[in-house]
Amino acid sequence: MERIQQALAIVLYAVLCLAGCGVTTSGGTKVSDIDYTVVEEEKIPKELLEIIEEKKAMDFKFTYEAGDDFYIVRGYGQQETGGYSIAVDEIYLTVNAIYFKTTLIGPGESAEIPKAPSYPYIVIRTAKQSKNVIFD
Repeated sequence: MERIQQALAIVLYAVLCLAGCGVTTSGGTKVSDIDYTVVEEEKIPKELLEIIEEKKAMDFKFTYEAGDDFYIVRGYGQQETGGYSIAVDEIYLTVNAIYFKTTLIGPGESAEIPKAPSYPYIVIRTAKQSKNVIFD
């Protein structure tokens, strides 16, 4: 009888341990597109611009809320020269999050490239969201 109780206790313990080890997906399947605007520097809220200024030398990704607006910010840190731009590859809603993918585009070969360091970043504005952002 004692062996049966020990075996049941071991099985119960194993089941409880496995129950805590579930597989969670990020809900990466696209549910819908998101309407957004790329915000020009002069239209970025002052407080947000101050945060960007503090972080600009390093690679950064963050969100910011102001009123009914939700900002998604992606910076690529210090680059050796100017002439960089950022493309929004994808931005959409999933079941659990907002998926946001960008690409840093280097200066063109024929372009006159400023020799001073640059700090490329992009600010996207959309309607307030209650979801986390997955940066890719």
